Amino acid sequence: MTDLSLVIPVLNEEGSLRMLTDKIMNVFASENIKGEIRFINDGSTDQTSDILDDLSGQYENVKVVHFRNNKGKAAALQEGFKQAKGRYVITMDGDLQDDPEEIPRLIAKLEEGWDMVSGWKKIRHDPLDKTLPSKLFNKTTSKLTGIPIHDFNCGLKAYRQEVVRSITLYGELHRYIPVLAKMEGFQVTELPVTHHPRTTGKSKYGAGRMFKGFFDLITVLFLTRFTVRPMHFFGMLGLLSTIIGAGVEIWVLILKYVYNEPFQMHLAMLLFGILLLILGVQLFSMGLIGEMLVYQFRKNKLKPETDDE
Repeated sequence: MTDLSLVIPVLNEEGSLRMLTDKIMNVFASENIKGEIRFINDGSTDQTSDILDDLSGQYENVKVVHFRNNKGKAAALQEGFKQAKGRYVITMDGDLQDDPEEIPRLIAKLEEGWDMVSGWKKIRHDPLDKTLPSKLFNKTTSKLTGIPIHDFNCGLKAYRQEVVRSITLYGELHRYIPVLAKMEGFQVTELPVTHHPRTTGKSKYGAGRMFKGFFDLITVLFLTRFTVRPMHFFGMLGLLSTIIGAGVEIWVLILKYVYNEPFQMHLAMLLFGILLLILGVQLFSMGLIGEMLVYQFRKNKLKPETDDE
């Protein structure tokens, strides 16, 4: 079994791939690491595909997957995780900003007993339109999830094999891998790593992706807190909606029967209260349906398998 799998998603990185591969091979040789490199070509439109095929032919331990179109970093990582055979798995970006010389340090950290090690670009060489949104994102995510990590979106991460087999990535969830790993009960830490300025190509990840990341943060928070108890989420919202709606309707009745103001004067408020009451019932219903789905799933999961005659 391969000791280490490097999973590297790439998109239009023709200028860095050969140098990156040479650096990794040098680290493998100098540290006596039995490793493989799995490049996931995420629909590149430059010469990346040809270069990767050349590298795969040159090195027996370089494997390549080509996506016909751009599916996103999360999908690329998920494919790499599915195919990785190493006892340890390390991810890095293909633009030479992540330093392959960090590989032994990441492995050493895993061997201390951690299940996942997230890199921390403590000194970062990126323009302000990337660093400022990133700082806001990291502080918000750390605060809301309770995980004290400074750089959730660093591409340089190390995992035990069981971690990558336990998480599912889609959308922009690659930003929240430490949260997903923690949710599965794994021990997560971080390690300051070297970050180099980009010398080839151009960045694919700007401030615009923060909006997608925000919605995925809501998804992650829901998954981590309410997946097995959806009634706690929908029921809380339903109760709040019902209380406000009932309060609005009571106030309309007070205006009518205490102050003799006709309903017509407060028709909008009356309809708003009714809407909130209906919404409260719907939210309660969604919570109950969610609880039934969770119950049925857990029941089927725990049911012993029987052999057909």
